[in-house]
Amino acid sequence: MKLALDEARIALTTGDVPVGAIIVNAAGVIIARGRNERELHQDPTLHAEIVAIRAAAAATGDWHLTGCTLVVTLEPCVMCAGAILAARVPTVVFGAWDEKAGASGSVYDVLRDRRLNHRVEVFSGVAEQECGDLLRAFFDDPARRTPRAGGVTPGP
Repeated sequence: MKLALDEARIALTTGDVPVGAIIVNAAGVIIARGRNERELHQDPTLHAEIVAIRAAAAATGDWHLTGCTLVVTLEPCVMCAGAILAARVPTVVFGAWDEKAGASGSVYDVLRDRRLNHRVEVFSGVAEQECGDLLRAFFDDPARRTPRAGGVTPGP
């Protein structure tokens, strides 16, 4: 989780929400890293998990990430949970819960939904305080509440 937190802190340099992720293979070797890059590239799909999954698929030459573990600082959202399932990632470890948009046990539990063809083993709350503190500090910054074009105020 420390390395995922390092990625999250790097996301701060581009004004992105500080979420970071790493993917390790079955031998425990890091094969990919990712961090939120939505602001950096103006792409709403560039969550840390998606960036890491794409990098892992490129590194392995295979979209099947069986035997891998994704470690992320924030509970995956519905989009990321879908990507995790599509990539066949068997294990997810996350830090802070996302009580507004989480899809790994809080709002939804997409990763363990028995109706789907793949289920993920989920470990939650790893370094939860540190992961949550980083996110809270980001969103508590008054500069983050500046209205965007069209009058929309960014939120968590």
